[in-house]
Amino acid sequence: MQLNRGQRLALSALTPAHSLRVEVALHGVQADVACFGLDAQGHLADERYMIFYNQATSPCAGVVLSNPAAGASVGFDLILDQLPSSIDRLVFTAALDGAGTLRQLQRGQVVLRTNNNTEVAAFTLTGQDFDQERAAMLLEMYRKDGAWRISATGQGFNGGLAALVKHFGGEVAEEKPAASPIAPASTQVPAPATPAQTAANAARVSLEKRVEKEAPHLVSLAKKASVSLAKSGLQSTVARVGLVLDASGSMHHQYSSGRIQELLNRIMPLALHFDDDGELDTWAFADKTLSLPAATARTIRGYAEDVGGGWKRWMHKVSPCTNNEPAALHEVIKHYRSKPNAAPAFVIFVSDGGVSQNKKIQQIITEAAQYPIFWQFVGIGGRNYGVLERLDTMQGRIVDNAGFFAIDDLHSISEEELYERLLKEFPQWLKEAKQKGITS
Repeated sequence: MQLNRGQRLALSALTPAHSLRVEVALHGVQADVACFGLDAQGHLADERYMIFYNQATSPCAGVVLSNPAAGASVGFDLILDQLPSSIDRLVFTAALDGAGTLRQLQRGQVVLRTNNNTEVAAFTLTGQDFDQERAAMLLEMYRKDGAWRISATGQGFNGGLAALVKHFGGEVAEEKPAASPIAPASTQVPAPATPAQTAANAARVSLEKRVEKEAPHLVSLAKKASVSLAKSGLQSTVARVGLVLDASGSMHHQYSSGRIQELLNRIMPLALHFDDDGELDTWAFADKTLSLPAATARTIRGYAEDVGGGWKRWMHKVSPCTNNEPAALHEVIKHYRSKPNAAPAFVIFVSDGGVSQNKKIQQIITEAAQYPIFWQFVGIGGRNYGVLERLDTMQGRIVDNAGFFAIDDLHSISEEELYERLLKEFPQWLKEAKQKGITS
């Protein structure tokens, strides 16, 4: 199977085998190829899981640098079942050794084979895929919901191997080709940019490139979202993202004027950044709750008008005369609890007010504090938000798992301010939820 840049799919769609070989061939450039074993936060928590010319095997022997096949530059033998649970992602990279840029690459290919030498996937790159970059993440294999997935990344960095090490949270001692790029603790030398800054820049580039390819009309929003994510320290955060939309009759103007579609556009970059699959789980609710197809970069344009029959059809299905927030909350909780080992969820819940079932809502949010779900309630163009306005002072929860703010009109708030308000309380919840053992 020929993979396209940016493509993601389950490894099981290619092969049931967990003993595999990854071969990298680069023609026209001299490059060092490495495999980084990263934790769930995308960090190189254990230096022994950087496999390259100076460190040929991981401690568990789940990743081993091997003799390349004919035509390949480097080979890696993998036994995925031998990797410890702390290794959540394998990233195969290349960094130029010497002068030049990846623009000089004549042809590059990453091939995935089973242990009987059967080719199951290939990802091809050329110099036209790059500009001044000197290093690149070529291919990634990662765990999601207990299963391995594969991503044809092809993301470049202007720095070399040291920039990759910094991006993955490692510390650089000397940027010399012949030396290990990871320094012993006694010889660490401050780098020009901190790992956090490097990661922030890489996350920004990754998000903007992905949006430029899949949803170019959202590029400006992606740039603004990247700045807010960096300010909030969420560059490496992995989370599922959900959006719950009030579809009661009083919301008719918000839909017909395009405000809800605009909100979907603004939130989509967050889903693309947080979630490896780039999916925005979406529900509409009034008296009933309707699960809609997940919004993606390819379906976000015109989503409110087209998907699931469009918003008028949503309103018809959810019985728009009354609001039943408790039923919607239960539906979302059921969805995210169905995969208990998955990433935490960041849920944006939109309402125009008229909240009346305060006691039930308070009870549900209090009980839900034990689950890896953060609720960001947003009031738009309404009034009487009831208990939602008292979330920050609500007692009896193991952690503060919800926030609320209201705006009169989406056009009255800039994209930057919206992102900052949406993300304001999420980082603190992540910290407290981890301390309490709610998230890993």
